[in-house]
Amino acid sequence: MIAGTFPFGEPVHDLAQLDRSPKRAFVLGVYASAVHARWIGANGEQKAAALAVASEPEIFWRGDGVEKILTRIPIPEEAGTLVPAASMYNGPSGIALDQRFIEPLGLTREDAWLCDLVPRSCMNSKQKKALDREYIPLMEPCHLPKPSIPIVPSQLADDQRRQDILEEIRESKADILILLGDKPIQWFLWHFDDRWKRLGDFGETEEDYGRLHKAKLDDINIEVLPLAHPRQVAALGTHSPKWFELHQHWVGEVASSLIPQA
Repeated sequence: MIAGTFPFGEPVHDLAQLDRSPKRAFVLGVYASAVHARWIGANGEQKAAALAVASEPEIFWRGDGVEKILTRIPIPEEAGTLVPAASMYNGPSGIALDQRFIEPLGLTREDAWLCDLVPRSCMNSKQKKALDREYIPLMEPCHLPKPSIPIVPSQLADDQRRQDILEEIRESKADILILLGDKPIQWFLWHFDDRWKRLGDFGETEEDYGRLHKAKLDDINIEVLPLAHPRQVAALGTHSPKWFELHQHWVGEVASSLIPQA
């Protein structure tokens, strides 16, 4: 599904799990990221350090192949050039997912079914300011397409989206649901089991964090594993030292004992 247009014309695509074979764990995040470019103006000066210009090629992308993705985006000479943004802007959540969530559990990407509440890239306020300041004034003189990236919605999932996610969980045959941060708990789990609405409701000590909890999602009996968001555990920008430290302890002392190895 096409949900909008990035600056310079790439469509905003919905992302979904490609390998639909049975999995051991189902991972639910918040919303998809994007491919980010450093935009250099025709005068050689930087116009944006990290501008979202394309949908990720796969859900929880790890940043590979960014140069090839950028070469397919047509940009008029008078608008400048696009080069890869710093590595911290392309694929950090995907790398964190592998290194700080999946691998400590003794699993691989092939063992996990990946999903987001919002299955597409969304524009935050910082991105909008960059577009308003640098891109919009060039649209007419450089004949650039109008961007229409969806903004981060106030409602991250409605009943239909929750049912769609539930159907993916059924298809995955996973018996563990990994929830990344507060939002998947608030917008998905809580609507089926109102014992928890945020990560802190599961406990905020080393003895509580990152344990399995039995839950029922309609007709599905599943074990829920609530963990902090990748931004927190990988210290990606503004983050909580508390959740970072709790997750560090979980990686070193708890994770390997949670799932029996095949």
